[in-house]
Amino acid sequence: MKQTKKAFPNDFLWGGAIAANQAEGAWNEDGKGVSIADVVRGGIISGVADREIDPEKYYASHEAINFYHEYKNDVAMFAEMGFSLFRTSINWTRIFPNGDEEEPNEAGLQFYDDLFDELISKGIQPMVTISHYETPLHLLDEYGGWENRKLIDFFSRYCEVIFQRYKDKVKYWMTFNEVNNMHKIPYAAGACRIEDGPDKLQRVYQASHHLFLANSMAVKLGKIIMPENEVGCMLSLSAFYPNTCHPDDVFGAYENRRKSLFFSDVMLRGEYPTYVNRILKEHNVTIEKEAGDEQLLKEYTCSFLAFSYYLTSTYKAGTPIYESTGGSIGYENPYLENSDFGWPIDPKGLRYVCNELYDRYQKPLFVVENGLGAKDEIAEDGKIHDDYRIEYLRKHLVELHEALEDGCEILGYTYWGPIDIVSAGSGQMAKRYGFIYVDKDDYGNGSLKRMKKDSFDWYKKVIETNGEYLYKD
Repeated sequence: MKQTKKAFPNDFLWGGAIAANQAEGAWNEDGKGVSIADVVRGGIISGVADREIDPEKYYASHEAINFYHEYKNDVAMFAEMGFSLFRTSINWTRIFPNGDEEEPNEAGLQFYDDLFDELISKGIQPMVTISHYETPLHLLDEYGGWENRKLIDFFSRYCEVIFQRYKDKVKYWMTFNEVNNMHKIPYAAGACRIEDGPDKLQRVYQASHHLFLANSMAVKLGKIIMPENEVGCMLSLSAFYPNTCHPDDVFGAYENRRKSLFFSDVMLRGEYPTYVNRILKEHNVTIEKEAGDEQLLKEYTCSFLAFSYYLTSTYKAGTPIYESTGGSIGYENPYLENSDFGWPIDPKGLRYVCNELYDRYQKPLFVVENGLGAKDEIAEDGKIHDDYRIEYLRKHLVELHEALEDGCEILGYTYWGPIDIVSAGSGQMAKRYGFIYVDKDDYGNGSLKRMKKDSFDWYKKVIETNGEYLYKD
């Protein structure tokens, strides 16, 4: 296809993204162990985590949308839309059921072989998140999760196995999903039971240090086992604006942004930024490090930055900040509309974040999560007319194209939830993102039948034209 000014780069990767714990189901099949997601009622982020499975309770992720058994049909629909990239995660407990075994579970490895082969046969590259809120529960119960340095070795063994197995099938890897969420959801991001209290920051920063080291170990193993492939990091990076030009608002927004960028600073630049020293000092935090830690972080940095973008937040000094799955939500921004679920919709914010990140790191970017959760309804004609999703996506992709024109190096875009999946925030099915509807309700009822929404054909046309359809009158 000849590239025009309105088209995206010829090698731009288009697709969608899911997580294993929100889609696969089959939570206890073929030797799979119990993950931290499996004991959560509701979403992994805001749900209630039990210590073990309670057979009297409903866990939305246990069946999810049955992607484990339905993936061939779903992949065929992704291929029909023209995907060139599909982001998913490997569920750690399918490979190492408890996380600390010496040998992997062959049935789990074979499932991902089959999934990746199916994708590749349809012309779709798999993109893999190694740990997407799916840490083995045993590693939390027995070792305390990522607060324990021993998890670095367990994670490294896991990485070595999957890198060796899939090195010829997966080019792009991401270590930890939204690792900067350690501050607000340490259970999901770091398999840690850390409650609010005087020692919270001490524990969060120590666990984060272990995650940083594990990230660098994964990069090191990647360079040894699959030098032609890429290992990147993935963060939640919805943006912060000051509410006014009052200096307290401006610097407050800046400081809150640093809470997230601290993680990418370490993983992309290879060292702790100097601004964190004051934070550690003021909160009496001392990070325990061992000889060689700083050298490992410096030598093995990620080659790209993948991120999720859903909304922007407005910071007003003295106003509480509400933490959502899509990012922090502060003072109401009167210039933006909200989604059905109360998230500000800000397409230009995506352009802003791309420029912010590329200016800071000069490393390739991937937008691996962006989408609209809405209350879809089946119309009288039996179809789902989701014009609101089309409009949301059109505006965001136009701004993404503007970011490319600004000079940002952006390798691809994977829309979050191209098929309806269980919400990470609430465990609902009613919060739907997909181009493909799945017949299932919040209580587990439904046939799981798939149905195309209007947005399915629209996204297909965007991909077919490499973005030019966005500018159709």
